[in-house]
Amino acid sequence: MAKPTQKRLVRKIDIELFLSRIARHTSPQASLEQYTTSETAAATLLYIAAYANDDVSGKTVLDLGCGTGRLGLGAAFLGAKYVVGVDIDRAAIAYASGASRRASLENRVQWVVGDIVAIRGKFDTVLQNPPFGVQTRTADRKFLEKALEVGCRVYSFHNHPHHDKQLASRLGDSNIDLLQVPPSPFIERFVEAHNGSVKAVYAMLVTIPRMFNFHTKKNYAFVVDLYVLESNS
Repeated sequence: MAKPTQKRLVRKIDIELFLSRIARHTSPQASLEQYTTSETAAATLLYIAAYANDDVSGKTVLDLGCGTGRLGLGAAFLGAKYVVGVDIDRAAIAYASGASRRASLENRVQWVVGDIVAIRGKFDTVLQNPPFGVQTRTADRKFLEKALEVGCRVYSFHNHPHHDKQLASRLGDSNIDLLQVPPSPFIERFVEAHNGSVKAVYAMLVTIPRMFNFHTKKNYAFVVDLYVLESNS
């Protein structure tokens, strides 16, 4: 794997290449909604966090529900001061730990097996791709609540609030990577109730391969929203 970068602009395509070398989970659990964050979506999040808002280089970063560590390792690759990744799945943490060694980033990344509710302290930036609540309703709420509790700035993926064929078509039939959209009224209210505010929301088209027995298609394309949040605490 590539060595961690210095404090300089890294092309988005090079971030995607770095992320593509991190193994996907070979035995994901549907109950935990363990869908691997696509290279394109993860790179877009990291690029916005690092270069639009200066929330990565030299910062302390928390990857909540880190899975195999794509977001956390991507942040370390882009110059984060220190990264902590947390996941309840021991196998996912093992993948992430191996990936950090292969990338020579093990000295700047700590992996923790456990429930996110146990996390304490304060981080400059929180990155997360939480469960969307497809298998367990409201599963994303505790991630949002914890992120706003321990993070100053939060970058969080969420399901688009409704099936928007026109938006999906615009994102899929053009060279547009993302479009700024209004927040879900529910998420906005939830964030404000937990002492936070929505700074921006970006819609993007994500494609995932068939992963579970109940999937009927080879690939699934759907719109997700990237929320940029700020804690007011």
